[in-house]
Amino acid sequence: MVLEAVVCKHCGQTKQVKRYETTRTGIQRYRCYDCGRTFVWTYTHKARDPLIKAQITQMALNGSGVRDTARVLGVNRNTVSNQFKKKGVAHAVLGSFMSILLVLIKA
Repeated sequence: MVLEAVVCKHCGQTKQVKRYETTRTGIQRYRCYDCGRTFVWTYTHKARDPLIKAQITQMALNGSGVRDTARVLGVNRNTVSNQFKKKGVAHAVLGSFMSILLVLIKA
């Protein structure tokens, strides 16, 4: 059996990380006694993955709708909608449109 050192996801500490509690679904939580925060070693939700968040933003910039994005990425449509609200996708689309417009004006 190979033991793997648990590293704090917030501060990077390895020596002061101990088993803490379990979640409602029985997944082990850890506590870092250096920074005082708790975390789960492996997340099961796709929405927590930074790559999924980036894909949601990219698909929004390409004109995909909320339901289409949710279906393709395998996440809930509320997750996609919340990501739109958090990232301000309308602002990102407007920013890319303005940069294209400025290039066309200068040409």
